[in-house]
Amino acid sequence: MNIGGHWMFDFGKVKCVNAVHSSSLPDGSYGGNPMGFLLETKDGNIYYAGDTALTLDMKLIGDYKKIDLAFLPIGNNFTMGIDNAVIASDFIHCDKIIGMHYDTFGYIKIDHDEAFGKFAAAGKELLLLKIGKSITL
Repeated sequence: MNIGGHWMFDFGKVKCVNAVHSSSLPDGSYGGNPMGFLLETKDGNIYYAGDTALTLDMKLIGDYKKIDLAFLPIGNNFTMGIDNAVIASDFIHCDKIIGMHYDTFGYIKIDHDEAFGKFAAAGKELLLLKIGKSITL
């Protein structure tokens, strides 16, 4: 699969979408194009942004499909941060966000209260999972 393409799986359709991020493997060799994914299932549509900056392409995703749940990076420094993730949630017209790529090491530690407050002020629900934990939606 590659950006712009999709494939039908038993659970639904997966479309590869643009993400903007560096891409290298642990040995320093090129790791390919970064991408996100749009999953279309009978239970709803999910956007997984991947490691990415805020992009105008996200507006196209929101215009293309109704997004029920989105995974957006919020850690800043290596990806977009909280403020840009709020904008991204507006671009994709999604009010339920699972934050990702945060708190795993010092450079991407976030202020949880600030994150919850900024998403709430925008009329959005932010979910932050503890490492190794899961939730049922």
